[in-house]
Amino acid sequence: MVELFRQSCRFIKSAPSIEALPPGNYPEVALIGRSNVGKSSLINAVTGKKAMARASVTPGRTQMLNFFLIGEALMLADLPGYGFAKAPKPLVAEWNRLVRDYLRTRRNLCRALLLVDARRGVMASDETMMALLDEAALSFQLVLTKADAVAPSALAGVAQRAHAAAILHPAAHPHVLVTSARRAAGVEEVRETLAMLVNSR
Repeated sequence: MVELFRQSCRFIKSAPSIEALPPGNYPEVALIGRSNVGKSSLINAVTGKKAMARASVTPGRTQMLNFFLIGEALMLADLPGYGFAKAPKPLVAEWNRLVRDYLRTRRNLCRALLLVDARRGVMASDETMMALLDEAALSFQLVLTKADAVAPSALAGVAQRAHAAAILHPAAHPHVLVTSARRAAGVEEVRETLAMLVNSR
């Protein structure tokens, strides 16, 4: 395990508004993706703590920005999912505004990990989010999740198509990470990516 993740990992707070964000004292990475894409599961896998973030099979469970501090050196932000969510439309619109404002104004935010379900590949809502990240001039990297649910013969094609979609966006990091939180596949590479962001600051 990367040394950074041998240190303490703890939940900091949930923020329902920009005004409630924790101080921006650390480099920060946001995890973004469609509802039920596996953001919480990936956080749990990366930190090595099963209950660090609450995972749910119900889309739209994450309703605020949730912050986790890793090794007193890196903040992870788990953002509300976009796309389908079992919530009233005005509430979903409010979440979307919160996410947009956060991405555009958070000064210590150094990268976004854009999670994409490997079973579905890059969807129209993911393209919309990539365009928003371009607009915010925020570097982002695609992370395929739930890779264990895709046949190995098909997974390479999914990754290639995700790469082809990403490189059309100026803010995109060209390397696509492929993960399975359930099998811990690709988790070490995610840790290494996060550690490099800390070391580069």
